[in-house]
Formats: sequence, structure tokens, C-alpha cells
Amino acid sequence: MQTTINSPVGFTGLGLHSGQPVRMVLRPADADYGIWFRRTDVIGRDAMVPAIWNAVVPSRLCTRIANAAGIEVSTIEHIMAALAGTGVRNALIEIDGPEVPILDGSAAPFVRGILARGLRVQQAPIRAIRILDDVEVRDGDAVARLSAADALEMEFHIDFEDAAIGRQDKHLTLANGVFVRELSDSRTFCRQEDVEAMQANGLALGGTYDNAVVVDGARVLSPGGLRHADEPVRHKMLDALGDLALAGAPILGRYTGHRAGHALTNSLLRALFARPESYRMIICGPRTVERLPGAGLQQADYRAIA
Repeated sequence: MQTTINSPVGFTGLGLHSGQPVRMVLRPADADYGIWFRRTDVIGRDAMVPAIWNAVVPSRLCTRIANAAGIEVSTIEHIMAALAGTGVRNALIEIDGPEVPILDGSAAPFVRGILARGLRVQQAPIRAIRILDDVEVRDGDAVARLSAADALEMEFHIDFEDAAIGRQDKHLTLANGVFVRELSDSRTFCRQEDVEAMQANGLALGGTYDNAVVVDGARVLSPGGLRHADEPVRHKMLDALGDLALAGAPILGRYTGHRAGHALTNSLLRALFARPESYRMIICGPRTVERLPGAGLQQADYRAIA
């Protein structure tokens, strides 16, 4: 059965790139509604923006969506990951600016808010996208691939010159609370020199050591250090889940990313839907539902990010 959040929950913080305060409210929605954003600051134009793969517009540093009227919402990947990872299929997200608040740089504040309100089961079946054949996209040495699997598996590889990050590899099956326990609290990361360059060009104006892991060579500059020894690759997996959630339905397949980012994952979805023979839409039976992200959440999973 599909799910939505029980009651509204609000979040207030700075936009990562704009540095401006943003108020966002996550509201319940009917079955088969999907995920939509509504810009409450927009008057006289279509303020509704769908969270779907073909609404994504080019952006180098985050995932940004836009409607036909040109109204945009950016940095949506963490809230999308939180919704997918807790199994929320239907929600209206009201926001009073063009960028989702960054909060602590992870999905954990969104997950905590969702779980605090609880989920409402809706009497409608869940449709999922079963991967039948390999689909792959490349950009230089970056690769993203979908292949057949019985659940959403994720494998990610990163390799950075900075010793604080280095080479990291991780593989997870995202069911039974794994996203909440293993990925949701992992923060976005960057190099100190990249922060300086971005801010000099009017970007990342809301970025601080409190909402990102900032590294400089072998040093982690953010207070408290890393939450996990491999926090960077975990965050890349978090981002990938949020970007895959824009498929419009859960994916049953294995995602492999090597140095992949937001744009490449969206290119992968576009390649997938351009090849109808590579997937099949299915109605999930009880055993398949048990394998979806968000299935099988337990109180212990909630406490892991409390």
C-alpha cells in the first residue's frame, strides 16, 4: 500500500547556495498524487513544480527542477532521499523560496520530521520499475548504471586526491531501514579550496562547517570530524537515492555509480525511459513491498538518528 505523512511538518533554514532563509512545509497528499513542490512566494504564475525526472534542468552543483512557466526549486536531493528512504510516496511540499533548506547537510533532519509525524497507509497499490536489462551512461571516467536485481541495491565508488577522503567503496541493499540507519545522517562534502572558489563566484553562500564536511588535504575542518569513516561515499549514495526517486516510482534494480553526480544520475533515468524494453512497470505484491526502501522500519532505526 502507498503511504503519506500523517500530518504537516515544517523546516526552516538557509539555502546552501543562496544563503537566504527558507521555510518549507511537508504536507500529506492523496494516493497516486506523487511528490510536488508548491512555491508559496510565487503569485500570478504556475507555482506547482513536479518532482519528476523530466522536470530536471541543468545544474552543476545540485538537482534542480522547473515547470513550464520557468518556476524552479533547487537542492531537492536530500528531501527526496528522505521521502524515498522512509517510503513516503505522496506529499505536497510548500516552500517560500527557490531552494530547499540545507539544514545540517544530510537527510537526517527531514527523516526525523517525517518519522515524528508517522506515516498513513493509503488503500492504493504501489507501482515499481523493475529493471530488465543494463542501462549505462558515461561522462569521461564517471559512470552510472542500472542493472537487474530483486531490490534496490546500490554500489558506489569515489576516489579523491585529498587523504581525508581518498578511495571509498560501498554496497548496500536499501530495505529494512538501511537508508535511515546507514545513509541518512551523512553530510554533503567538499574541499576547502572549492568552497572558496564557489563563494568567490556567488555560490554556496549558505555553506558553513556546520552543514557540510569540509576537508583540506588530510584534515577534516568541520567540528566533530566525520560521522562515519566513509561518510563521503555514504553521502553520494544518499544523493543517488534522492535523484533516483525522481523516476516517479521505486526502482527494483542495482544502481552502480563511479564518480557519478546528480547530472549523470538524471541522464541515466533519461536513458532508461528512452529504452522501454529495459524495464517493466509492475504492481508490487506484499513480498516485493518488503524489499522497497522504507519497508521494515523499526523503532531501533528511528533511534539511530534521534
